[in-house]
Amino acid sequence: MDQTRPIIIRKKKGGHGGHHGGAWKVAYADFVTAMMALFIVLWLLNSSKQVQEAVGGYFKDPTGTSKRVGSNMLGAGENFIVTKDNMPKLKEQLQQAMRQMTDFAKLQSHIEMTVTTEGLRIELTESAAGTFFESGSAQLNGDGREIIVMLAQELGKLPNKLSIEGHTDSKPYVTFGNYGNWELSSDRANAARRLMQGNGIRGDQVTQVRGFADQRLRKPADPLDPSNRRISLIVQYIVEKDKEDQAPVDGEGAEAKGKEKEPSKPAAKKN
Repeated sequence: MDQTRPIIIRKKKGGHGGHHGGAWKVAYADFVTAMMALFIVLWLLNSSKQVQEAVGGYFKDPTGTSKRVGSNMLGAGENFIVTKDNMPKLKEQLQQAMRQMTDFAKLQSHIEMTVTTEGLRIELTESAAGTFFESGSAQLNGDGREIIVMLAQELGKLPNKLSIEGHTDSKPYVTFGNYGNWELSSDRANAARRLMQGNGIRGDQVTQVRGFADQRLRKPADPLDPSNRRISLIVQYIVEKDKEDQAPVDGEGAEAKGKEKEPSKPAAKKN
């Protein structure tokens, strides 16, 4: 009897290729991260100096708590409340910010800060050629715009109210019509307000915009001196009430003070 070999049929099952791993995903993620970093660097190179300093300050202090000086208000952008006690601290911070300006050495003699009974007064004085405004105009020049924007970004962090004043010298304003020093001083103060409110100052932060013409000269002995032409920014105090001056919550304290123990009467002697 013939023995035949069994017929063996091999069936190949179709399937996917072998597992290649996820190394390509890591390489792709690194590539995307590098491109994002490149675009950020290119953006920073074309940004203003204020933006570059703000980004650098974030990486130095991401939480932003290093600038807080004692305010417990959150979410409104306030760093601290300016009172009579910490007004010199604000003055120092503003001076440090001004030193970062491009032409600070040239403008330094035209910026003056003094602590007054109203608050911190920041005065931007003009020169004969015009330091912050075009001569005889309410149009801010490049230096004027830079310092006004810088002040707006710093003062906009405060809850304090602001007043803006415009002043001129006693030289008559030569023009046609009824436009004079009163109008010029008011228009310059309003020009500063508009620029500040567009760059950090809140809409309700400015309480007064005043034009004084030549009625409050910086140098009364020399009414034609160019420094009499100026813009004044006043950071007003916030008066904090002392707890000792507050009335007691309940009337027990006042009532106790009003009541005094009556002297005890001696007992009557029996005859």
